[in-house]
Amino acid sequence: MNHLENKKIILVITAGIAAYKAAFLVRLLVKQKAEIKVLMTENATEFITPLTLSTLSKNPVLIDFVKGKTGEWNNHVDLGLWADVILFAPATADTLAKSANGICDNLVQAVYLSAKCPVIFSPAMDLDMYKHQSTQNNLQLLQKYGNFIIPAGFGELASGLVGEGRMAEPEEIVKYLDNFFAEKQILQGKTILITAGATQEPIDPVRYITNHSTGKMGYAFAEHAANLGAKVILVSGKVNISVVNPNIILHKVTTAQEMYEVCQENFEKSDWILLAAAVADYKMKEVAHQKIKKKEGQTDMVLTLVENIDIAATLGKQKKDTQLFIGFALETNNEIENAKKKIIKKNFDVILLNSLQTQGAGFATDTNEIMMIDKKGEIKIFPLQDKKELARKILIDLFYQYP
Repeated sequence: MNHLENKKIILVITAGIAAYKAAFLVRLLVKQKAEIKVLMTENATEFITPLTLSTLSKNPVLIDFVKGKTGEWNNHVDLGLWADVILFAPATADTLAKSANGICDNLVQAVYLSAKCPVIFSPAMDLDMYKHQSTQNNLQLLQKYGNFIIPAGFGELASGLVGEGRMAEPEEIVKYLDNFFAEKQILQGKTILITAGATQEPIDPVRYITNHSTGKMGYAFAEHAANLGAKVILVSGKVNISVVNPNIILHKVTTAQEMYEVCQENFEKSDWILLAAAVADYKMKEVAHQKIKKKEGQTDMVLTLVENIDIAATLGKQKKDTQLFIGFALETNNEIENAKKKIIKKNFDVILLNSLQTQGAGFATDTNEIMMIDKKGEIKIFPLQDKKELARKILIDLFYQYP
């Protein structure tokens, strides 16, 4: 099945020797019945002519904000809204740096910053430039912002050196795009309930009990579930993250009880339930109405806590066979044993386990490592990687296991 037919693709060509491959790439995309608009940086025109690309794409090539001597404006906002995807191929080190750091000094960067669609970068440069820490940092930043990277290939480079830095071949890029659009709608028709972030349990008007969760993992799941076509109901504790995808319905809560009430309200209509929030196990038996003052000579304080509602266990008792119930476990010891106990106790179909023993995983990091365990005890490991990419891979894996 051709998933590129009628897709609107902006191909951005920047100033690298791999720009010559753009002619082959445009031709292949047109054969797949995609609609192509080509944008070029001014320096890229030294590597391949706009005439060649306009002939192949059947659309004028856009280079600057103003069209020649007519004074007509190339509207970067309209272009950013028109596309289903923006593809940078080749993406030079200069363009990666500008995109990662919000530098807007040409039409290409203005369109990128205006885009509401997914953006994909296919890097191409010499191996030392590709391996340079600044370039790698820029690639990581771009992924952190929700962009996608087609890794550079290994081979002979224009400099005569051999190593990483080659732009992916046009056939590989077309296959990547086809798979990208195929995946994009795999969760269409599903409603997914996701919890994220930390709850807060008040002690008095100025103090509360909470934990270190930033919500990054839960929000990554929400973002990619929406990107894959699902309607997402996101129930979030206190975080410093915003959502922009219109397929995400956000409910902000503070306490565990509030989170439970919103989950309960939306549980029955949800096909998948993914509980990624870090929920406080206990709350104050009585919340002080005034700030608790330190007393003269007082060296310790006793807070009387009572158990909070167990959201997972309560919802697990109501779970229907048609629902997929996914839990999270953060452990510091006996990780697998404790996670398997949670599967049984809370009636999860799958539990996603991460350990504070793994450097770079857990709270307040941009990366994570997940061990996925199902009811049969089967384990699949997703190695340490960016949380957003990790969320995407797990969601796709879950879809093919539980379609």
